[in-house]
Amino acid sequence: MLKALLSPLRWLVRVVLALLILFEEWGWEPLRRVFALIAKLPVIRQFETLLKQLPPRWALLVLVLPSLLILPVKLLAVWLVAEGRVTLGVALVIAAKLIGTALLAWLFQLIQPALMQLPWFARVYERWTYWKAELLAWVRASAVWRAARAVKLRLKRLFRAGRPPANEAHRD
Repeated sequence: MLKALLSPLRWLVRVVLALLILFEEWGWEPLRRVFALIAKLPVIRQFETLLKQLPPRWALLVLVLPSLLILPVKLLAVWLVAEGRVTLGVALVIAAKLIGTALLAWLFQLIQPALMQLPWFARVYERWTYWKAELLAWVRASAVWRAARAVKLRLKRLFRAGRPPANEAHRD
């Protein structure tokens, strides 16, 4: 009976987590690429070399640091909302989330080999990856996901049908 009562709550938690993970998945790769463009600066390249050489424990500290640095920004956003500047506060949180995700994606790609040398981190990462894959498979098997994908494909086809091919666009 308890299982039947907790089932809707479990479903709700899965949906919320799936939405968060989908946002991260959607944003992770594009934001990492944007940050990689910035990382082409010589000073950033030197910093990357330094990050790649970090021992595992220092790499873990580097991974946690951006989250700690964003905390004051989030507190500022809460203060702005409390002062009635809701739009600015929300915009600040969104900007911090985007910049933080981009920074974290870039950092993680650089320090992941060092982090995987920590046995507990490797175990947690493996479990997280497995759990995330199961959750995303559950989302992608849902009727809502399939319907959204069908709408997206139809819109893509309509958009492509409404404009000339790339090689014809430049003819005049």
